[in-house]
Amino acid sequence: MTEPAAESADRDAFDRLLADMRPKLHRYCARMTGSVIDGEDVVQDAVIKALEAYPLAGPFANAEGWFFRIAHNAALDFLRRRARLARVQSDEDPDVMIDPVMPSQDREIAAASLRTFMRLPVAQRSSVILMDVLGYSLQEIGDVMDASIPAVKASLHRGRARLREFALEPDDVPASSLTTEDRARLAAYIDRFNARDFDALRAMLAEEVRLDLVARQQLVGAAVSKYFTNYSKVHDWMLVPGTVDGHAAALVLDPHDPSGPPRYFILLEWSADKVARIRDFRHAQYAIEGAAVAAL
Repeated sequence: MTEPAAESADRDAFDRLLADMRPKLHRYCARMTGSVIDGEDVVQDAVIKALEAYPLAGPFANAEGWFFRIAHNAALDFLRRRARLARVQSDEDPDVMIDPVMPSQDREIAAASLRTFMRLPVAQRSSVILMDVLGYSLQEIGDVMDASIPAVKASLHRGRARLREFALEPDDVPASSLTTEDRARLAAYIDRFNARDFDALRAMLAEEVRLDLVARQQLVGAAVSKYFTNYSKVHDWMLVPGTVDGHAAALVLDPHDPSGPPRYFILLEWSADKVARIRDFRHAQYAIEGAAVAAL
């Protein structure tokens, strides 16, 4: 194999691994940020940074760990920008031993809500997610967090203890914050979508509408029209109004199983009475895992 061909093959393998890793990266970032939507923003940022860094990265001993290190740092950057992180505490205590987790406790930790994870300090949050949700070793977690193994052990011990305390508290699910006007706009959009009246939907779009077909492509303005053309060719969807992490959303059901859980969701934002932004997770269905989803 010639050198250019070898480089092309390496890049193809890199791209495939990054695509395969995306759901796992999202599980981590969603729990770090407390939102499946914010988590996907962080994943996209991490993917861009990985692609930019690849030409200078050299041979990989552990590409998966390298991806997670980038995603971890991107999540920390996001938290700093959101002004919810004043500092990262190392929680280093070499005398604290890692506590064993029973299978039932392990399942409880993995199933903890995204908002519950947000109540942990960031070092504890990261350690617990990487080990108890994603199954990484102490050494791998230390590599991702750039922390010593005693620090990781301490964070795990304290994070697990706090999650067990949180599990004893009553659930506190926030009510939908959509206004009456938002509900009416959402219902009108979904009614037209289910009626397959795509011309009426095109008329609802703002002139500079932005479409993010998550993990696939982004379009702006008139180019968004073909998005509806593509939906007109398939019949595997039925929309109902709802919210995802408090945001207005069309929840997408299987028309052959309308009582089943949503398969994915479409987020909508308005400017006046026009649709200004569409974020469609059809090609990123992993993002609905752990989301606070409510049908209206």
